[in-house]
Parts: sequence; structure tokens; C-alpha cells
Amino acid sequence: MLRALYSSAAGMQSQQTNLDVIANNLANVSTTGYKKNKVEFQDLLYQTARSAGAEQGGGNRLPTGLQVGHGSRLAATSKVFTTGELTQTGERFDVAIQGDGFFSVTMGDGTKAYTRDGAWKIDSQGRVTTNDGLPLDGFQAVPAGTTDISVSTDGYVTTKGSAGTQSFRVQLARFVNPAGLESLGGNLYRENEASGTAELGNPGENGFGSLRQGYLEMSNVKVVEEMVNLIVAQRAYEVNSKAVQASDEMMQISNNLRR
Repeated sequence: MLRALYSSAAGMQSQQTNLDVIANNLANVSTTGYKKNKVEFQDLLYQTARSAGAEQGGGNRLPTGLQVGHGSRLAATSKVFTTGELTQTGERFDVAIQGDGFFSVTMGDGTKAYTRDGAWKIDSQGRVTTNDGLPLDGFQAVPAGTTDISVSTDGYVTTKGSAGTQSFRVQLARFVNPAGLESLGGNLYRENEASGTAELGNPGENGFGSLRQGYLEMSNVKVVEEMVNLIVAQRAYEVNSKAVQASDEMMQISNNLRR
């Protein structure tokens, strides 16, 4: 009877974390470049009373065994890096990545971080930055007096103005295992041993995504899908709580037995 209590409690804890992940996905449904998280579960250890295939004498062996599990646990939460819907904004400093790749930025401590958020901004020095003021790698400063800036699908940035016409090309980064990237918040990711080292390349070449000026990549969260997951998590939590209640009632019956 105690096994049922602990197994159900483990299931309730797993579903609570599942609910937390779903709530975070829904909270970021409008976050530019956000990639949804998915939850993966594993079953816990089993108590084996009889092993399948055990010798029973006379050359006979058990065709099946007797095992009782101890619930479930959270195994991993991983990012799903499918491309979100591209929304046209018309802003010349909005650039979306259609396909594989990340923009590279330099953090305040000099380390590199990566983002899919293409809502660029220009600071007082003409540097191209993120919304948090982090400079984008490979982007030259926009000269004063610039009247027009264009970004081609293959990464060429051209500025026109009183300083004349200037052109340079930006690169994107990608990873062998993007799901292993560490989420830092602020639409930023950091590479680690699980993700592998960043590979740089030109947009539109060798499998790298292309750039779309005047567009932003929206979150890849599907509200209807997350709502269904929310209902499933809620029902799973509820049925585990019912199992706890049933176990308690059965132990109460046992305690009230009279000879």
C-alpha cells in the first residue's frame, strides 16, 4: 500500500513541473524568437518479485515476471528549435532568420551568447545591438547621416547616406545539438559541452538560414497545443491525487478491522 502512496506522490511532483513548463511556454507566446520547452519523463526503479525466465524446475521457466514500479520522474526539459512564424513589421532594423542559425552577441563580461531575436537597435555610437544593448558580432557601426540600410537574404548589409555607400556581410552561428544550449533569459543562449562549439557560416549557404529584413520571428508556441497539454497535466495530477486518497482509504479500512 505504501508503494502506491509514494508512486502517486512522485507522479504528482512530475506533473507539477510539467505544469510549470507549460505555463512558461504560454507566458512567452508573444516573445520574439522564443523556443518552447518540452518535458520528458522516465519511470523509476522497479521492485522485482519474480524475474521473467527464472528456472522453475523440470526445465520450465517463467514466461513473465512480477515487477511493481515506483512512479515517474522528470528526465529532461529540452528546447524545440522549429522556426516560428515570420511576422512582417516593416521596420528596417527588424531581421528574422528563416531556417537554421543564431545571431552572435557579446556579453558584458566578454563572453559570447546567441539569440534568434532579430529586433535590432542602434545605440548612440551607431552600434547594432539587442534590446538590452548587447552589440551584435560582425556588424559594423552605422555611420552618422545614414538614410537607408538594407539587409539581403544572404547576409549583406548595405548602408547609404552622407558618408557614402558601405557594405559588409554578417555571419550566423549554429550548433550540432542546439537543444543542449543553456538558456540565459533575455532571449539569449550560451554554448556548452552538450551543444558543441558554434559553427560560423554565411546566411543562405551550407544549410544556414536566410535573413528576412522587415520581419520578426515569433514564438513557436502553439496555444491550442499547450492548452491540450495543460488539460492532460491537470488530469494526470488529479488522478494521482485520487490514487493517494484511495491508498489512504484502504489503509484506514485495514486499521479498522476487528477479529
